[in-house]
Amino acid sequence: MVEELIIKLFMTERTAYDRFYKHLNLSYIKTNFVSLYKLFIVIHSYYEKSDKTSMSKSDLELTYYSNYLLEDSERNELSDLLDRILELELTEQNVYAYLNAHKQRCIAGEVAKLALDVEDGTAKVEELLNKFNELDTDDDVKDEIDFVNMDLDYLYNSQIQSPGLRWRLPWLNKSLGSLRKGDFGFIFARPETGKTTFLASEITHMLTQTDGDILWFNNEEQGNKVGVRCHQAMLGVTIQDLFNNNRKANKEKYEEVTQNRIKILNLEDSGDTQRIEYILKETKPALIIFDQIDKIRGFKADRYDLQLKSLYQWARELAKKHAPVIAVSQAGGTGEGKVWLTMDDVDSSKTAKQGEADWILGIGKEQDNTSNMRYLNISKNKLLGDVDTLPDLRHGNQQVMIKPNIARYEEL
Repeated sequence: MVEELIIKLFMTERTAYDRFYKHLNLSYIKTNFVSLYKLFIVIHSYYEKSDKTSMSKSDLELTYYSNYLLEDSERNELSDLLDRILELELTEQNVYAYLNAHKQRCIAGEVAKLALDVEDGTAKVEELLNKFNELDTDDDVKDEIDFVNMDLDYLYNSQIQSPGLRWRLPWLNKSLGSLRKGDFGFIFARPETGKTTFLASEITHMLTQTDGDILWFNNEEQGNKVGVRCHQAMLGVTIQDLFNNNRKANKEKYEEVTQNRIKILNLEDSGDTQRIEYILKETKPALIIFDQIDKIRGFKADRYDLQLKSLYQWARELAKKHAPVIAVSQAGGTGEGKVWLTMDDVDSSKTAKQGEADWILGIGKEQDNTSNMRYLNISKNKLLGDVDTLPDLRHGNQQVMIKPNIARYEEL
């Protein structure tokens, strides 16, 4: 049903609600689909009081409960209805197709009612013909020129105040700031520097800030090894403590904190862009990890750097459509033994990969592999940051310590 698709669209994108709610025929919906009418009223009530850019199922339910008194059985029916709506696939590329289908349905309903009225003599044939002719008019919902809202309060609430995913390392919050939908960046380092440990350390902290899943596409090492590191990073324990004496307690604590919302998918045999897009559509994550992104298949070009450019452009679009993306790449030979890595040290690219990223973080280490010191350098930063982000640190560097025994990075 097209009205259910519009409900999902409004929940997913506030901008769609802002622009098109006024085009709904609520009177028709109330008469024919009272349960959907109540959902539209609740969505309207929520957005009128909130600055959020979307609404979750729980957001809608809580607002619904404040508007309508429900028995337990009715709450269950509401939950089932929302589950069914959220499982629908938004197949039309153009939002106007949904709205115009809704408009045509409304007119068709009025035509049917008038036909009955003509039959019993309470309406004239001319009224029926005029209404019927509306089905053939070009008076569709048209595209609107959508300029950026330049109101300062709106910009603050939508870009700065809106909640993002903050880092475990305080310095990254002061330099990069939170990650939000639309943000795409990558970390890079030489082999055996601790890229995967860095990810485990950070994403286990970010997980506690969201109700959504973190989807980790892995093609770098065995997925079960990544899983162990995530357990270590989340609990702050060594492998010995994780498995030996406290395995049951660690299992229960990890599941309690994470609710098994860190999803790791090995891509050795299925690392193509089409499959990844399908998985993202089905899972709707809060954060996407590609470790490593350069190995993902799906683009061809005469030159390898142009192939990588297309791949990174694709990842950036995923960030806009789904959730922030953190990718992992390698540092080239110029980065060997270099503590402060720059964009020039990114492997297989001078500008192609770098140009598509909003932020780039290099992780350097000393030539002596026995040292646990790591050197973080922000070589690109287009993120807006947060209220506590410091301008002097936007392209700064920081010395930190890797603790591989508990899979964490910590400041000195």
